[in-house]
Amino acid sequence: MIIPFEQLSSDALQGLIEDFVTRDGTDYGMEEIPLDERVERVRRQLKQGTVVIVFDTATESVTLLTRQDYDQLTRHGI
Repeated sequence: MIIPFEQLSSDALQGLIEDFVTRDGTDYGMEEIPLDERVERVRRQLKQGTVVIVFDTATESVTLLTRQDYDQLTRHGI
C-alpha cells in the first residue's frame, strides 16, 4: 500500500529518507555524496512521483521503491 509522503510529519519523513539512504548496501559509486544531498534527491523523487513510500502489511514495515518497481510488484501480485 502506498503512503502519500504528505501524510507523514516532516520529522518522520526525514527519518525515513535518512534511514533509506544510509542502509547497508546503498552504493553511490566512486564519489561520496553528502547525506543532505542524498536526502534531497529522494525528497525530489517523492514529489515527482518517481519514488513512493510503501507500507507492507505482512511485515508491518515501510520502505521506498521506485514507482516502476512498485508497479511491477503489484502486477505480479506480490
